[in-house]
Amino acid sequence: MRKRQARKRPLLPDPRFNDQLVTRFVNMMMWDGKKSVAFKIFYDCMDIVEEKKEDDEKTALEVWKDALSNVMPHVEVRSRRVGGATFQIPMQIRPDRKVSTAMKWLISFARKRNEKAMAAKLAAEVLAAAKEEGAAVKKRVDTHRMAEANKAFSHFRF
Repeated sequence: MRKRQARKRPLLPDPRFNDQLVTRFVNMMMWDGKKSVAFKIFYDCMDIVEEKKEDDEKTALEVWKDALSNVMPHVEVRSRRVGGATFQIPMQIRPDRKVSTAMKWLISFARKRNEKAMAAKLAAEVLAAAKEEGAAVKKRVDTHRMAEANKAFSHFRF
C-alpha cells in the first residue's frame, strides 16, 4: 500500500449498557446513518430477550454476548490460485474479524426471519444462537466443515 494504514477510531460506549461492543453492533445494523433508530431496535430486542430467556441468572446482554460467541467462526477458507487451479485454503481468523463476522451473520440472518419488527427478528435470532441453533450458528458450522474438508490444502498458506 502507498499510504499508511488508517488509525482505528475509538468507539464511544452505548448509553444503556456502557459497552463498546454494543455500539459496534449497532453501527453494523444501522442503515442510512440512522443511529438512534438502530439503538431503539437493539434496546427493544434486549427487552424482548429479557422477557423470553430461560436462564434467569443471566442478563439479556450476557445472553446476547453468548449468542455472539456461539456464532463466531474460528477458521475460514480463502481462495488461492496455485498454477491455474483455485484452492480453498483454511486459515485462522484474526480476533477482530471473528467478532465482526459473527455480528454480520447475526444481523443478516435476523433480517431474513419472518417476524414483523426488526427487534423481534433480532431477538429470535439471538435467543436461537444462545441455544446453539438458528441460521447464524448453522453458517458457522458450515464454515468450519468447509475448512475441515479442505484441510489437505493448508500447506498452500500464504
